[in-house]
Amino acid sequence: MALMMQLLVLGLLPWAFLLPPGGWAGEIVGGREAKPHSRPYMVYLEIRRGKKTSSCGGFLVAKDFVLTAAHCKGDNITVTLGAHNIDKREPSQQVIRVRQQIPHTEYNDKPHNNDVMILQLAKAAKLNKFVKTIALPESNGRMQPETMCSVAGWGRTIAKNSSSAANALREVDVEVLEDDKCSGYRRYDPATMLCAGQAQKGKDSAKGDSGGPLVCRGKAQGIVSWGPYTPPGVYTRVSTFLSWIHKNMHRLQPRALSRVPA
Repeated sequence: MALMMQLLVLGLLPWAFLLPPGGWAGEIVGGREAKPHSRPYMVYLEIRRGKKTSSCGGFLVAKDFVLTAAHCKGDNITVTLGAHNIDKREPSQQVIRVRQQIPHTEYNDKPHNNDVMILQLAKAAKLNKFVKTIALPESNGRMQPETMCSVAGWGRTIAKNSSSAANALREVDVEVLEDDKCSGYRRYDPATMLCAGQAQKGKDSAKGDSGGPLVCRGKAQGIVSWGPYTPPGVYTRVSTFLSWIHKNMHRLQPRALSRVPA
């Protein structure tokens, strides 16, 4: 039975990347439920586009700034910090409206290139043991292949039309791969993207995890962006955009840089 379930998940994974916003939000594939509040930088995004609602992940980089994927842009976004189970009103949760969405000016939704966006919160988050920032990498730094990282997110389970959802945060370990493992993907750009996953074990992120961080050695090295029919997945390479991130945070709030962990 366990083997059948695993094959079903892998068979459905392609659709997680092809459905439009508001469609099936894929789960963390081949992972496990995270220890509650072990990733206090994780942010849940509720996105409204017209009458439709969808979700993405994100991560807190300063008291009033969240990073996510540009393809998570919507008409209105509300973030939830300090959450483990997003279907419960946990005392640890902070729900804050997004004041301003700043997608990268050169984001292209066809190849998902430059897939990064800054969210300025309407008010600063209260940092505590449930809500913390995560460090960003060094500018233009590159992770070595075979480096073990992890990715986490919230999303539906198994079937497109299932009412069951993995409402608790899930996580999976993935490996940074050589760029040539993803270079066969027509849209892959090694300058702005990072290749990671464990194809042989069926471990990967999926659409419902978009915008969440790829965490390597305690730093957010990537942003869940897109993927083909099977692992590995493609992540926005955060180090490439560090200058853009700092420039825009400084423009929005001059003191922001002093609160971004190095």
